[in-house]
Amino acid sequence: MLTRFGMRRWLRGGLHRVMSTDTRLPLRVKFEGTNLLHDPLWNKGTAHPYDERERLSLRGLLPPRELTMEQQATKFMTNLRSYDDDILKAVALSDLQDRNETLFHRILIDNIEELAPLVYTPTVGKLCQEFGYRFRRTRGIYLSSADRGRFATILHNWPVRDVHICVVTDGSRVLGLGDLGVHGMGIPIGKLALYCAAGGIAPHRVLPVTLDLGTDNEELLNDEYYIGMQHPRLKGAEYHDAIDEFVTAMRHHFKNVCIQFEDFSSDVAGVILDKYRRNTLCFNDDIQGTGCVTLAGILSALKAQGLSQSALRDQRFLVAGAGSAGLGVANMLVMGMMQQGLTADEARSRFYICDKDGLLGSDRAASLDNTQRMFMRDRGDGELPDGTPLLEVAKHVKPTVLLGLSAVGGLFTEELVRTVNENSHVRPMIFPLSNPTSNAECTAEQAYEWTNGRAIFASGSPFDPVDRPEGTLTPSQCNNMFIFPGLGLGATVGGASKITDRTLYDISIALADSLTQAERDEGRVFPTVGRIREVSEKIAHATLQSSIHQGIATRVPVGVDPLEFLRKKTYDPIYVPLGRDPYQF
Repeated sequence: MLTRFGMRRWLRGGLHRVMSTDTRLPLRVKFEGTNLLHDPLWNKGTAHPYDERERLSLRGLLPPRELTMEQQATKFMTNLRSYDDDILKAVALSDLQDRNETLFHRILIDNIEELAPLVYTPTVGKLCQEFGYRFRRTRGIYLSSADRGRFATILHNWPVRDVHICVVTDGSRVLGLGDLGVHGMGIPIGKLALYCAAGGIAPHRVLPVTLDLGTDNEELLNDEYYIGMQHPRLKGAEYHDAIDEFVTAMRHHFKNVCIQFEDFSSDVAGVILDKYRRNTLCFNDDIQGTGCVTLAGILSALKAQGLSQSALRDQRFLVAGAGSAGLGVANMLVMGMMQQGLTADEARSRFYICDKDGLLGSDRAASLDNTQRMFMRDRGDGELPDGTPLLEVAKHVKPTVLLGLSAVGGLFTEELVRTVNENSHVRPMIFPLSNPTSNAECTAEQAYEWTNGRAIFASGSPFDPVDRPEGTLTPSQCNNMFIFPGLGLGATVGGASKITDRTLYDISIALADSLTQAERDEGRVFPTVGRIREVSEKIAHATLQSSIHQGIATRVPVGVDPLEFLRKKTYDPIYVPLGRDPYQF
């Protein structure tokens, strides 16, 4: 029964849905004239058929000719390709999403390889920097320091109760761009577009959130047009109390939600994840997602070397970057090696991690956090001294894998890459993973040139194929989008109570095994982005099966085939019939 408040909203003609359990079925809705045309979830623009225009009081509000979705998509892509600037293209896509989400996601799925770099890396970095100046229409929830104590109340303002995926950021470390404050909202919006298009999460079941707890960016603090809170970031207990209020409110208000923490600074990201991961369905994409996709890339690269995946435990890793991303990758690789029989100490002994001051060593143990201390080298064991430069470490330890998570563009010099190549009896794995492209530690062309074409290369941002004397080499993008959409779909469809290390290992295996032979023949270690929907289904299926085997899946009926169950719950962006009667399909 509707409450008095709910009845008022209903009579005003607002959107009220009784959600179908099958996202491919038409949903029960109530619409009225221009209200519908201004709601991007249900507006079809010129594709509304004549009978629907009559039924929903749309006659005269649209041009008379009816176009199909295919015609709309072709027209939009023709216009989009006429722009010669990626920012203009990204803004055009955002405008389409704000008026017709079904068409937006259809176009994104059908042109994912072309459009993914526009809705996410690398273009999203520039969009975030300009977010406040381009702000036109709100999307998502903003919870600020001024709202402390009222987070739960504010969540009631969101019109949908059945949210499955929430991507939340505090904007403190956006890509490699640093503290962008509330402008970091561009990241959750972009990620959730990929959740819908690549992972098959229905768009009415996603929620972007920004926790605006201040900023330490002096330029934003002094900008009269900045749209966020202009005070220094909350710190310590005050900050973590705000995070706790947010997580508690989300768990209470959205019973089936998976929370993805995104672009939190290194000093808090690991602490937040460790606090909530055991009793909340959540994960940190910068730590676990990046680690998971990197593990999959290395397992796939071992195949390219003609080795079994169990050879992971024999690799030597040189990691540039000791922040949350670098340590998250290292921990995920350690977890993978432990799955193959090593102890934690044995696995960590295979890692040499450097920050801007050089090798992490015991001489500065007091200045390192707990995770960094687990990977520091003890001078007493005859190791290299604390602070040894990256190049000298490479000469001494002869790594088989060079990982870049430093956000320092050009850090991998010619001498460093040549040293790694010359000291490796197998093809070296060169993975500059920092985003955006300007922060990549080296380019694909440089890696191939400096290793005479031997490098197995993957990067965080896309690079074009490289013509070499030995043939055209196609670099792979080690992109989290191969992981998080399928992980989110499988976890929420199955009602997983948490995301475990075992689940992350299982989906890494699934991703590594998802390449076709044709892709391997091109020199790839990841699938083509054009196959992302197919790959995401494999990841979601592996997530669902892993959760079932661990006994943490709560929503899968006994005796149901997991893959068929998953497919029934996967969103496909097509126009569905709409009716005025809320109880009429």
